[in-house]
Amino acid sequence: MIIAISGLHGTGKSTIAKLLAENLGILYYSTGQAFRDLAEENDMTLEEYTNYVEKNPEIDKSLDKKVVEMAKKGSIIIDSQLSGHLLKSIADFKIHLTCPLKIRVKRMTARDQSSYNAKLKETTLREESELKRFNELYNIDLSDNDFILNFFDLIIDTENLSIEEVLQIILKELEKIKQNDF
Repeated sequence: MIIAISGLHGTGKSTIAKLLAENLGILYYSTGQAFRDLAEENDMTLEEYTNYVEKNPEIDKSLDKKVVEMAKKGSIIIDSQLSGHLLKSIADFKIHLTCPLKIRVKRMTARDQSSYNAKLKETTLREESELKRFNELYNIDLSDNDFILNFFDLIIDTENLSIEEVLQIILKELEKIKQNDF
């Protein structure tokens, strides 16, 4: 099974994707982690690397190409803002996680042990950059709520849910799919 988990930064994509992969016993890949790793390898902050990537679209294309290549190998969970879009024809299940900006920034602040204002600035900059880049590169508008509602198989607002509750919602939906396939 190929599962795509999309959503903005701090919605819980990586945490849920890792737990789901563990639970299902399949591979996991995160473009967000790959992006952070590349920033570190280039000795740049996320903010600096985001600016760099704006001027070098081949980086986004390379990361996104890897998502498709990995999915074509078989059972995997891909955590990426664009995974649902990039894998639309091969993903068996597309999940989109949502959460208000304030909560997302609080989560990332705790995770990264940074200040709220610094994380808010970094997140806002990254998301504005990604919105522009993804629209230019792929004609994908991550802010189009009508498209999101009609495109994804499951949409979960994670604001008031625990990680375990989100995981259980997804597992129940996957079980329904499994039952309908037989």
